[in-house]
Amino acid sequence: MTTPTGAGQDDISVFFLAEGEQQTADVAAQLTAFIHAAQHSLDIAIYDFRLADAARQRITEALAERAAAGVRIRIAYDADKPAEPRLDVGMDPAPGGTGAFVQALGYPWRRIASQKLMHNKYLVRDAGTAQGSVWTGSLNFTNDAWTLQENNVVQIRSPYLADAYARDFGELWRSGTIVASGDFDGAPVALRYNGQPAQIEALFSPGRGKTIDHDIARLVIQAQRRVRICSMLLNAGALLDALGEVLRDGSVTVDGIYDRTQMDTVLHQWQDVPHNHWKIRAFQDIVQAARLVGKNSTPYSPTSRHDFMHDKILIVDDTVITGSYNFSRSAELNAENILLIHSAPLATTYSRMIDHLMQKYG
Repeated sequence: MTTPTGAGQDDISVFFLAEGEQQTADVAAQLTAFIHAAQHSLDIAIYDFRLADAARQRITEALAERAAAGVRIRIAYDADKPAEPRLDVGMDPAPGGTGAFVQALGYPWRRIASQKLMHNKYLVRDAGTAQGSVWTGSLNFTNDAWTLQENNVVQIRSPYLADAYARDFGELWRSGTIVASGDFDGAPVALRYNGQPAQIEALFSPGRGKTIDHDIARLVIQAQRRVRICSMLLNAGALLDALGEVLRDGSVTVDGIYDRTQMDTVLHQWQDVPHNHWKIRAFQDIVQAARLVGKNSTPYSPTSRHDFMHDKILIVDDTVITGSYNFSRSAELNAENILLIHSAPLATTYSRMIDHLMQKYG
């Protein structure tokens, strides 16, 4: 795990995880530090929450300490996971057990039920105060996610963004479903990273799912220097079109890494869906033209080694795009969150991480 960067007087800090490069204790230390700073409230929207052994004990104790201090804690989690996830539409493979784990913690909880997924992985701390902060990214709360997978976490100190995430959480909490959540726009926020200005936007699906896909494709098509990919899946039609156009033009460098095993499963499933046949060739052309590196993870089963390349990241010039949002059609319809962070230093930080993973798996 990389040391968190952008700490001190900055508003944004990030850290990265990779298979075999950190222990559960390392990640638990980051999460408990975020929890311990809560003074008034802590809302958790989490897709997969099933910690064991020492990790479970540390997070349980941190939550209990804050609850005893009067902090209100609420947890919303995804319900009704399919026994066999549909990777072809971007379903994130995860076994059951989250409901039992969350309910055993003893805090107010909500099952967020839908045919689609409540796929967020965020915490909102002290929304409505000057200390409002957000933890988000691709990281689920499981031992496998903390030790075997590639993930990234972004921590943001911003009352405005905390209020936006709290609004999304409140919509999920009140309805118990994803249907009406995330249907609002927020203005870009001026923050700092590495001592320099950074502009950040947060969007939520399903409310802004179509906007997210359009914005990502537009940014890629307008790229001037580079597009870098670090994503478990790459199956959104608009993004495949945009990447193909950029590669055909040839004036922008495109490279990166994806999860070869999980995408092979998607390609196999697309063969049975006629309207997705074009995506098979489009994806294969992108991999070949950009020479994308593929991580050979373990084929998914509920009891297998869950060592996916689990990041969901694009770098377009000096903009970092990341969050819980897989680049898939299903993400548009799931409950997800995504950040567009315009910052040259942050893009450099993420780019170094991508270089490391490409070398590791290439």
